[in-house]
Amino acid sequence: MGTNIAKGVWPVMVTPFTETNQIDYDAVLELLQWYDEQQVTGIFAVCQSSEMFFLSWEERLSLIKFILKNAPKRMGIIASGHVATKVEDQISEAQQFIDSGIDSYVFITNQFAKQDESEDVAKKRIEYLLDHIQGNSFGIYECPYPYKRLVSPELLSWCAKTDKFGFLKDTCCNLEQLKAKISAVEGTSLQVFNANAATLLESLKMGAAGYSGVMANFHAELYVWLCNHFKNNPKEAEMLQDFLGLASVIECQVYPVNAKYHLGLEGLDINLFSRVQDFKLLTPSKQLEVEQLHRAMRNIKSRLL
Repeated sequence: MGTNIAKGVWPVMVTPFTETNQIDYDAVLELLQWYDEQQVTGIFAVCQSSEMFFLSWEERLSLIKFILKNAPKRMGIIASGHVATKVEDQISEAQQFIDSGIDSYVFITNQFAKQDESEDVAKKRIEYLLDHIQGNSFGIYECPYPYKRLVSPELLSWCAKTDKFGFLKDTCCNLEQLKAKISAVEGTSLQVFNANAATLLESLKMGAAGYSGVMANFHAELYVWLCNHFKNNPKEAEMLQDFLGLASVIECQVYPVNAKYHLGLEGLDINLFSRVQDFKLLTPSKQLEVEQLHRAMRNIKSRLL
């Protein structure tokens, strides 16, 4: 039986880098402490926001081991790193992540099949991976890079019935599809976590388990509040949802550089360096936008928290 993934907020963890393009483990430690202060349920490590496609295998393994060693004991840890092209490497690397002690290993949907291949092909490859990896708790992430492969409610239901899946990071951004997926896994251990801020409140009302998206690197505590209080404080929840949905357009700016800039405003000693974005693209005007978002966030927090 798969491990149950607790409901709530699971930020997609960013990776800080030094000026020499190495992982900045001092900043990783600060980031773990910040997530803990934000009272998140757990973190989704070594994911796209972690720049996993631009980390070597040795870096991915070293990073998850450091996170596991230094994360607060109450904090759940799920991780991916599912970027290898050869299935043998995918199996070996997944096994080493699982053996390191993570709560759940998360597969990337676009690694199951090529863009022009059917969902039947994806299903067969999921079966093969499950048959060759020793583990009892897995997740699924509809990662948009290198292409986005959404999981149908039918395949999701099949995954749930294996009793090995507990987590879906959904990126469909469509309430009708979200409702179908949530219904497809009702009564199973597989839970749907929405990655889209704009649809979050409505998806929570439908039965989504929580939020796992990039905006938790800006104001995770507000997502925690929404997940915890949307039922008993509906008016405030609607007000907060309006802010969260509008604020999330900053995802399209220079992410994850802008998230690192925002974390710096939160007091973390974190550089803007990134392997996927040129930090110089965060122009003074874009920095000002992040600063304005930070002030607006603090105003919202003073009203709610």
